[in-house]
Amino acid sequence: MKTTILFLSFVFGIASCNSKGDLHDGSSGLQSAHTHSIQISPAGNQNVETNTVAYFASGCFWCVEAVFESVRGVGDVISGYSGGKAMNAKYDLVSAGRTNHAEAVAVHYDSTKIDYPTLLKVFFGSQDPTILNQQGPDKGRQYRSSIFYRNAQERELAQNYIKELLDKKVFPKITTEVVPFEAFYAAEDYHQNYERNNPNNGYVKAVSVPRLNKFKAKFPELLK
Repeated sequence: MKTTILFLSFVFGIASCNSKGDLHDGSSGLQSAHTHSIQISPAGNQNVETNTVAYFASGCFWCVEAVFESVRGVGDVISGYSGGKAMNAKYDLVSAGRTNHAEAVAVHYDSTKIDYPTLLKVFFGSQDPTILNQQGPDKGRQYRSSIFYRNAQERELAQNYIKELLDKKVFPKITTEVVPFEAFYAAEDYHQNYERNNPNNGYVKAVSVPRLNKFKAKFPELLK
């Protein structure tokens, strides 16, 4: 479960990313999950530039979705679940740590406008990958930092970029997993475009928007 800081909760009325009582549609409980998944077989040495979707996880998917949606060349970004062993994923199960899935995003992009190495730059430039299973106030395996590669070239690019970041001492260590993509389960409808649709949500104002603004200030050349 996403944790909150009591002081901030008092001042801002922060709701955690997995709060059940602060949904934008006024519901007091969880909505039904999408039960379909997107499954892709490994593509060997397929050229990365022919791909139009990439899969990442780096904490609350509300935050990650908003970051990637701000980037030039990126189209739809879908919040969902990936990296678990269960054959299905729903929010209540994932947030309880019962499926080993991470909150993840499917980033649909135009490869004529942005390439996979740039997506990696966005990914690492918008998070703290040094703390295992945590991003900001959100703790647990479901908030781990992960790259889900779809082919050998994506894996190599990710591993080489991590080595470059460490060699240049951008980060003292990196806990990000680089693992093969197996399946992606779209999250419930109320999670999609959450930051955009819920600007007054406490967590959005205190955590998600500052994370987005920090990224925008750091990489203005990548913005739409």
